[in-house]
Amino acid sequence: MRENHFKKAILNGEQQIGIWHMTRDTQITEMLGGCGFDWVLIDCEHTPNSEADVLGMLQALNGSPSMPAVRPTHLNVAEIKRLLDIGAQTLIVPYVQTVEEAKLAAAAVSYPPEGVRGVSGGSRSSMYGTVPGYFQKARDEICLIIQIETVSAMDQLEDIAAVPGIDGIFIGPADLAASMGHPGNTGHPDVVEAILSAMKRIRAAGKPAGFLSADQTMLDKVVEAGCTFTAVDIDFGLLRRAALDRLATCRKFKG
Repeated sequence: MRENHFKKAILNGEQQIGIWHMTRDTQITEMLGGCGFDWVLIDCEHTPNSEADVLGMLQALNGSPSMPAVRPTHLNVAEIKRLLDIGAQTLIVPYVQTVEEAKLAAAAVSYPPEGVRGVSGGSRSSMYGTVPGYFQKARDEICLIIQIETVSAMDQLEDIAAVPGIDGIFIGPADLAASMGHPGNTGHPDVVEAILSAMKRIRAAGKPAGFLSADQTMLDKVVEAGCTFTAVDIDFGLLRRAALDRLATCRKFKG
């Protein structure tokens, strides 16, 4: 069973720099894994990725220094079970709004009697049944991160952070901005203030804090406020910006 270096690092307060992976091409997955990021987030919430797609991406990252993380489509016990069984060890569960939902997420990643994760004796997670004592120690290498991304959830942040089994909290800026009445405007001063406050509150609650942005100024602010696992861009965005930049540079050839 692969040791979850990402989990160990964030629990020790060590900064982990990541990239958001939304494309459905395992060659891109493999390329990103060789770039030197500490973690690569495989997204299912806002992509057409299936569990089969995720499996291929996890395999593409096998042996890479980058630790994979997976975001399921939503808080769904059956989907989480399937992602764990194919080898996901770090999950970022979106749109967790209440203490009860946080407890369900924690239960979904633990075997009975502590949780409700279904038991499979020969899945990829246990190297097809060859990891001794897998069922007793699997949870040690699973990192459960939940996303808080609404005003309602922010109001309950400390109570959610106190739920046993929550290893980290990620603030989702886009949905938070929409919840605050500023859809599409994550740079609104009120939204920025709420995000920075959340970073400090999460750390004060004793949990690692996470965030995603391609805005360097915002990244500087959240890291200063205590962000521990920081996704610094999205693969689609990087590709588009690079393509537009090259096009702009080379338009001079047209006269």
